[in-house]
Amino acid sequence: MTEVLQDKFPADGIINNYIRLRKYIGSKDRKAIAQTVWDVIRNRMKLEFDCRSKNPRDLLLTYLKDEDLETLCGTLEYGLKSLNNNEKDMLKNLSEEVYPPFIQAEMPEWLYEKIGDDYLAKSLNNTAPADFRANGVNRDDLIKKLQKEGLYFSKTPYSPLGIRSQDRVNINNCVAYQEGKMEIQDEASQIVAILCDVKPEHKIVDYCAGAGGKSLALAAILDGKGCVFAHDVNKSRLKPLPERMSRLSIKNIAIKDNIEDTDFDRFVVDAPCSGSGTFRRAPDAKFRLTPEKISDLNKIQREVLEFAYNHTKIGGEIVYITCSVLRQENHDIISDFLVRHNNCQLVDLHSRWQEKISGIFPFDNDFMLQFSPLATDTDGFFVAVLRKIS
Repeated sequence: MTEVLQDKFPADGIINNYIRLRKYIGSKDRKAIAQTVWDVIRNRMKLEFDCRSKNPRDLLLTYLKDEDLETLCGTLEYGLKSLNNNEKDMLKNLSEEVYPPFIQAEMPEWLYEKIGDDYLAKSLNNTAPADFRANGVNRDDLIKKLQKEGLYFSKTPYSPLGIRSQDRVNINNCVAYQEGKMEIQDEASQIVAILCDVKPEHKIVDYCAGAGGKSLALAAILDGKGCVFAHDVNKSRLKPLPERMSRLSIKNIAIKDNIEDTDFDRFVVDAPCSGSGTFRRAPDAKFRLTPEKISDLNKIQREVLEFAYNHTKIGGEIVYITCSVLRQENHDIISDFLVRHNNCQLVDLHSRWQEKISGIFPFDNDFMLQFSPLATDTDGFFVAVLRKIS
């Protein structure tokens, strides 16, 4: 807990490493430990407010205040140490004041104000469902196959490729996953890939590709035809991609170290961003974010968008994507770009949605789409498509 609350590294890695190094911990206890840490993270600001402390043990004791602490503390071999008098006094005098709105939303105050929507801020602290993309199979058949494995999924409401489970899914024990019939991908990310409108004859690059999730989705949409170039300035991020391609039987992706050509039909920019749209999955990340970090990211976002512009041909399209809910990283970046480049225009994504996806269009802007847990029950993705017209 202490290491997690230092806000230096992602919590999932710390938790997994802690459990991995303690082989003596049983499976039920492993699950309980992980769940407790995540619960403390999701309620961290309220706990700090209640006990007037940032001390990790104080937060844990406050979280466990309704449990039998006399049994939990000091009586078990690997349990908590006995309560001291100061801790007993603290637990007797927990705050009963009303939480300020940003505390209630579990969001640092500066970030809460930047988001500017209380309901959205609160939705980012909920737990996320497990979304998967059907890969090369009918999703109705996939859902039936998974049910035979004792796993219960439903169709995602928007993506025609998505399936969703409200429970955690152990993919290591999932036969359909191991056979390459499904891939982890949030529904919003699936839709963004569909809205790229890629065709086999297109020259396509997935810039800032990371581990290649978008590349895999685009390649699957192409049904093995054409080619998707995957690039990331940090080449180590792409290391998992070949293994993922193999499991999914995808062959039409090529890793490209350098992007020099200037005639791309689709230049997909999954820009480095705050990750504010993924706080449901990484609630600890909000505590590592600063206003200065966002300003630094804004500079990078403008630079990669400018790079995309210089490497996209006339008639080609730049797809700008973030996993953020902040206007500063989304609408403002696009608006600033359009001021500087009047030979680009936004593509009508409402029309493209009706063509590619059909069904309800859940946005009030036809050109810049902001997904969120509140509006679409997905991660907070943003997408705008810019066509270079002259």
